[in-house]
Formats: sequence, C-alpha cells, structure tokens
Amino acid sequence: MLLEEDPSTLIAHTTQNFNITPDRHAVSRVAESLSTLQQARDLRLRESETNLKKLARTLNTLQSQHQEVTSSHSSAEHASLISRLDTQKFRVAKNVSDLEMETERLQTQLAELQARLQELELQGVDGDAAATSTGENGSGNGGQVRSVEDEVLLRLKVYRSLGIEIEREEQDGEFTRAVVRNDRRGDVCVVNVDRHRFSRFFYANYFWQTL
Repeated sequence: MLLEEDPSTLIAHTTQNFNITPDRHAVSRVAESLSTLQQARDLRLRESETNLKKLARTLNTLQSQHQEVTSSHSSAEHASLISRLDTQKFRVAKNVSDLEMETERLQTQLAELQARLQELELQGVDGDAAATSTGENGSGNGGQVRSVEDEVLLRLKVYRSLGIEIEREEQDGEFTRAVVRNDRRGDVCVVNVDRHRFSRFFYANYFWQTL
C-alpha cells in the first residue's frame, strides 16, 4: 500500500506530522541573541579603540613635553643653581644671626641708658634742691653753676639719644614740653610737662611706655 502511493505525497504527509514551529522560534531567539551580543561587542570594541587613540595622543604629547624638558634641562646648571641657593640660604641665616645679636646689644644698651637716666633723675632732684638751697643762702659759685649746666646738658643728650626732645620755655627757662619719637612704630607724641600736677617719676615711666 505504501509503495503504491506517490513518494512526494508520503513526504508531504510526513512533514506535516513534524512540529518544528517551537524549534524555529528557538533558533530565531538564538539568532537575535547572537546579533545583540555582536552589536554589544562591536560597540565596546569601538569604545576601546576610541580610548586607545586618546591614550596614544596623550602619550605622544607627554613624550614631546618630556623631550622638551629633557633637552632644555642641564644638570650642570641645576647643580650651579642649587649651590647658589645654598649660598644665599647661609648668607640669609648669617644676616639673621647678626641682626639678633645686634638686637640683643641694642636692648642691653637701652637698659643701660634707662638705668642711667633714672640715676640722673634721682641726681637731678638732689641737684635742684642743692641749687635752691644755694640760691637762698646766696653762697653759690661759678663751679657749681657749671656743674648743674653740664648735668642738664648730659640729661638732654641722653633724652635725645632715646628719641625725646625737651623744649624750654623762653620766659622762665623751665622745660615744659617734650616730643617723643618712636622710629620703630613711626609715632610722634607731644607731652606737656607740668611739675605741679605730676612727678618726674610719672613722666619718666610715661616716656618709657611711649618708647
């Protein structure tokens, strides 16, 4: 019976009995997956190539800069510069040390002058009293007058060395005004001296504070 039928008919009936639709869908899905993977692979490949080109350009730029720096740099000049900077550093350190020593010397000198001025202040009080007593008794002499004048000149000299200018009244000859200059701060202070209101020690302390 089978041999009597047309082979093409048998083949057609046989093929109709196969259910290949799920297989065809599966093959289609596999093909789509392969296509998607290929596209993703191509995209990553293009991105990698782009990054590689950027890195290559950066490398070329850095190599060019390195060559320029290397060609312009001289080890001998560098050593000379380091030596010169070391010399300047030691010179500056020496100048700083000298300035510190000079500052200490000036501070010591200032302390000595302050002590000397205080001593002169104390001597001046006794000298004025002695001069007044001599005037009252009428027994003064030229040597004592010169001694008092020398003492006043010495005191004025000490004041000027500290930056204090004492001004005398033209009428009675008393010192009633002092100009104190502070060169370190650039200040000028004018002080009116009134012995009836404040003592000499008050003015001396005020002058030291101003200086």
